[in-house]
Amino acid sequence: MQNLFDEVDSLDRRCYNSYGLSEELLMEHAAEAMAVAVRGRFAAGSRVVIVCGPGNNGADGLALARLLHGTYGVEVVLPLEVKSPMARVQFERLEKLGVPVVNAITPCDVLVDALFGSGLGRPLGSGIIGMIKLMNAMSAFKLACDMPTGLRTGGGCDTAVFRADLTVTMGALKRGMFSDGAKNAVGEITVAELGVSRALYERESNWKLLERSDLRLPLRDEPDVHKGSFGHLGIVCGEKSGAAVIAGKAALRFGAGLVTLLSNEEVAIPYELMQSHLRPATVNAVAIGMGLGQEFAEQELRERIDDDIPLVCDADIFAHPMLGELLKRKRIVLTPHPKEFTTLLSRTGIATTDVRGLQLDRFGFVEAFCRAYPDAVLLLKGANVIIGQGDRFYVNPHGTNALAKGGSGDVLSGLVGALLAQGYTPLDAAVHASLAHTEAAARFEKQPYALTPDDLIEGVCRL
Repeated sequence: MQNLFDEVDSLDRRCYNSYGLSEELLMEHAAEAMAVAVRGRFAAGSRVVIVCGPGNNGADGLALARLLHGTYGVEVVLPLEVKSPMARVQFERLEKLGVPVVNAITPCDVLVDALFGSGLGRPLGSGIIGMIKLMNAMSAFKLACDMPTGLRTGGGCDTAVFRADLTVTMGALKRGMFSDGAKNAVGEITVAELGVSRALYERESNWKLLERSDLRLPLRDEPDVHKGSFGHLGIVCGEKSGAAVIAGKAALRFGAGLVTLLSNEEVAIPYELMQSHLRPATVNAVAIGMGLGQEFAEQELRERIDDDIPLVCDADIFAHPMLGELLKRKRIVLTPHPKEFTTLLSRTGIATTDVRGLQLDRFGFVEAFCRAYPDAVLLLKGANVIIGQGDRFYVNPHGTNALAKGGSGDVLSGLVGALLAQGYTPLDAAVHASLAHTEAAARFEKQPYALTPDDLIEGVCRL
């Protein structure tokens, strides 16, 4: 796991005050990290155009121009007046070296966005928006300094956002680079160390970026076991029984010893799954909501989920009258997609927003929900999954567009339920099920559009 930060100015100040490092020294390391990225990808003589803004992000770009000048064909574009003290210092050095400063972006091999980075605090002007659109249309390799211009620290996106192939971010990972909107903009991400190692630059954060190596599979290490050793998951089967079947198949393939569909009517199911109207006494976790519909009687639901049994809740349950009662439970994992999360926010009185408003501040809304319901585990689906409980938060950035397919969420619910049945805590169940889900999709070897729930389940088996 890596730390995520909503701001790094305080980390920079600690470098000044505690380590005796200057602002200029940090800037030199930032520029050198970008220079290393260029040198490692492009031969001497390649053309590099660096578009610089008025502040310290622009100053980083000006310092980069100085480092590359003489080896590469460097041009600097300054669409705005140089303003910050460090930007003026760096510009004076460029003038003494004779680095070309031009008025227009010309064809090049490398195009660097050093306009605003994480320091942007206001909407972009029409001129800068037009420039970003022009930059995005060019065929050059695109490098963003710190953060792509147009992407805000909170993760929201302006009218236009620079679409980088590589983002060299300064000092530490910024949380805003892992919003859904950022997925199209940041490209590959590397972190520039600014005169000290990241271990010294960073402090501990309650936001973490999950890595693939964090996945802990439900491996079977003990030989003297039986099916009851690995839990019994019950899945409430409603109007659309296929969703429950998909979840059940996923749960069985992810280690649950037994899986029973809890249904009012006989449903055609795979032979390996079981079916019952009443909840068997051995069921120790329940998944509810997938294909449930709104006609399921409250009393029947209550019978299936009594005894404070661990729950994973998805889909239709977020509009069900029992939602408020369920949120009082201690062991519960909620797995909404953005539309369902707006319903959840509205019904709990936390916020009234639409999906667009949610996506502009996913992190803030997740934090608000987790403050209000600190015992619940929230898994907000999206291009970058956010998982939170109380004041602990995780981002899983490993999802692919192959998961944009009906049934993918039912697979995820089955995976979470399987881990709950096997004794994982709700938070661990959400984290490791999410990682298994995205990793299985990432390893799919056919065209992304072809992924089915069965493919995804089969992929989980190969992890």
